[in-house]
Amino acid sequence: MKEQYHPQSIEANAQQHWDQNKSFEVTEQPDKEKFYCLSMFPYPSGRLHMGHVRNYTIGDVITRYQRMQGKNVLQPMGWDAFGLPAENAAIKNKVAPAKWTYENIEYMKDQLKSLGFGYDWSREVATCHPEYYRWEQWFFTKLMEKGLVYKKNAIVNWDPVDQTVLANEQVIDGRGWRSGALVERKEIPQWFLKITDYADELLADLDKLEHWPEQVRTMQRNWIGRSEGVELSFHVEGDGDLTVFTTRPDTLMGVTYVGVAPQHPLALKAAENNAEMAAFLEECSHMKTAEADMATMEKKGMDTGFKAIHPISGEPVPVFVANFVLMEYGSGAVMAVPGHDQRDWEFATKYDLPIKQVIQPIDPSVEYDLSKEAFTDKGELVNSGEFDGLTSEDAFKAIAFHLKSAGRGEVQVNFRLRDWGVSRQRYWGAPIPVINCDSCGSVPVPEKDLPVVLPTDVDFDGSGSPIKSMPEFYETSCPKCGKPATRETDTFDTFMESSWYYARYASRSCDNAMLDDAANYWAPVDQYIGGIEHAILHLLYSRFFHKLMRDLGLVNSDEPFERLLTQGMVLAETYYREDEKGGQSWFSPQEVSVQRDDKGQLTSATLSSDGQPVQFGGITKMSKSKNNGIDPQVMIDRFGADTVRLFMMFAAPPEQSLEWSDSGVEGAHRYLKRLWKLVFDHVSRGPVESLDLDSLNDKQREVRLKTHETIQKVSDDIERRQTFNTAIAAVMELSNTVSRFIDVSPQGRAVVQEALEAAVQLLSPIVPHVAHQLWSELGHESELLDSAWPQVDKGALVRSSIEIVVQVNGKLRSKIQVAADADRDLVQHAALADENVQRFTQDATIRKVIVVPGKLVNIVVG
Repeated sequence: MKEQYHPQSIEANAQQHWDQNKSFEVTEQPDKEKFYCLSMFPYPSGRLHMGHVRNYTIGDVITRYQRMQGKNVLQPMGWDAFGLPAENAAIKNKVAPAKWTYENIEYMKDQLKSLGFGYDWSREVATCHPEYYRWEQWFFTKLMEKGLVYKKNAIVNWDPVDQTVLANEQVIDGRGWRSGALVERKEIPQWFLKITDYADELLADLDKLEHWPEQVRTMQRNWIGRSEGVELSFHVEGDGDLTVFTTRPDTLMGVTYVGVAPQHPLALKAAENNAEMAAFLEECSHMKTAEADMATMEKKGMDTGFKAIHPISGEPVPVFVANFVLMEYGSGAVMAVPGHDQRDWEFATKYDLPIKQVIQPIDPSVEYDLSKEAFTDKGELVNSGEFDGLTSEDAFKAIAFHLKSAGRGEVQVNFRLRDWGVSRQRYWGAPIPVINCDSCGSVPVPEKDLPVVLPTDVDFDGSGSPIKSMPEFYETSCPKCGKPATRETDTFDTFMESSWYYARYASRSCDNAMLDDAANYWAPVDQYIGGIEHAILHLLYSRFFHKLMRDLGLVNSDEPFERLLTQGMVLAETYYREDEKGGQSWFSPQEVSVQRDDKGQLTSATLSSDGQPVQFGGITKMSKSKNNGIDPQVMIDRFGADTVRLFMMFAAPPEQSLEWSDSGVEGAHRYLKRLWKLVFDHVSRGPVESLDLDSLNDKQREVRLKTHETIQKVSDDIERRQTFNTAIAAVMELSNTVSRFIDVSPQGRAVVQEALEAAVQLLSPIVPHVAHQLWSELGHESELLDSAWPQVDKGALVRSSIEIVVQVNGKLRSKIQVAADADRDLVQHAALADENVQRFTQDATIRKVIVVPGKLVNIVVG
């Protein structure tokens, strides 16, 4: 064994061994308990960042631990390879998205391997590969057959110069990110999946996910947003009925206007002969529609001139076009009750519309002023005719019954959740497998003609999707009637690919079906790991997809992910200088030299290249915009992958944010060197005898006690608590115990051997390379990966003696060792006889002696 720790050679040798022995490739073994551990797969951006490293290290620790529990463990990896970033990079770098993506995959794959992650690479998928999206296309055609797919017009962000749909993040101050043109709100045909058909089940089954963070389940409940209300209609003079949904029918008698969306048919009709209205609708077509923006933006509107007849009072109320009403939500119309809805109040106040009170607090001491804001609580009805005096709850039922009897309304359950729009008018995505025929309509591509392959040899400049101008792609014939027809040139939303990849890993070798029996062996995923930013859409769509696959007979479970861990962010210090215009130039922390005081507080920072001061910008999430990302490869090259992994797991519990610290990384490296030296010093003394438990002395038993206490704690920390930082701290304490234990007798060395073997095994999921080497150096020919997790010897946990704290008047004066089974009198006698305790009691009167069994003695003197 070499005396010095050389991580680069140790890690290269271990990785070569695992690769040659295909150590992480697994097959289905029905007679063995399985464990499927999965970390959310990355977008192949070109380089790993520290967020990736943390996510994947957590997954690898859990995977290796479960393998040592004797389970058949699967941990796959792949690439979420379609999407907008590749198009942006193609424009910037003048390279086709496919070439850019596949080159990035190869580079990032090498990075993952350099970190020693135990992936079954035989199951690797890239969602941009036709062999993957072929089955997604097939699945879509089956959903079409089941009536779970439809096409309708929907409003999108449209760049009139680039002739393309923009994602919300590509709209900057109302303009296209690339062209600078004013973005239009345009209505175009879009494909949808009927996720709302599964809304009740998606909501109810959240209760089954008891191993998910409650925060995530709450976010999903709120997104699905089940609400009970009344759908009712106002008759519009000369234009039929206008339908609205409300969860507060108790406020119906307070309606003073009705609002419709700028795209509503009534709004369009009002604009036909009204240039001012037409101009207002044009202005609304450029506004933002994100909920956060809608809540804070200025409320604007115009009177359409139409009157809506109140369904109970019969009074006419004006119909306004309002910019806060969205066509894509409900019917695109709302009843406005400014007395009891703040948004409606702001609009009514601006346009001098009536504000009518119809709810008052049940508690007369509650203060409110409708001239200043709406009263939005429930209460008791007033100014509501026959419904006066009813509580809001009773009025809900009474008004709903009245409307139903009059044929003007019906109680209805609604969901905030909207059907999933899965089509995108961009290039780099899976083609939607539909042929549009003038005679037959939208026809699914026959199974024998799948996949519809996306052309990759294209000139891509961002001005619309290139396949829309490729007749060789879109010109075809109808599978039904044989007439000339056109392929759909929209592509799938990339959430489609990431909603079922976990199942395809299980059936990766199956080439004649989307999934085979292996999917049911591995699913559901036992442990899923990923960022909290995916808590809603990705997880919700995956749950929906799993239920769709179940209903098509592809899987037999209800949910895709049994247990969920959402890891925290990786934070780092930021440094900047201000330029002459007040802008900020950000510098990497690795380019900055810092001075700190004895408490570790920053006292000065200078740029290494010029020695001039830089400003400290705080500690924030690693990002390109603040230039505070730390390149994992630099750290691996300098310290080794095990050091990076150890720091990532030790610096914070997995669900909390982790603050990057160069000194922390160096500390992790120093610990691995100490562990290596401990093993070196031990094995250099030669062979070790077997343990003879009956012949151990007290100090040797104390070391064994520490060893098995550590095994017990680390097992619980990893299995149940998933607090890897405390597990590492426990092994470090064991290492310190061993380093202080000077005993080279045969049984002393046997005790050390047991302790070091335990330390290596307990740390092996976290630092697998050095553990692999140390296991061999400790004399084992068998594979550490397949060794059984160390078991607690309960006999070793029985203490022959315990330490008791002795206080005098509440102040610590000594610590004594007593027999573990010593009674109260013996403990008290030993405490009073202690030499240091007697210094504080010999000239005083002992008033009382308090004995807390197994913990302390407090002697009260006066």
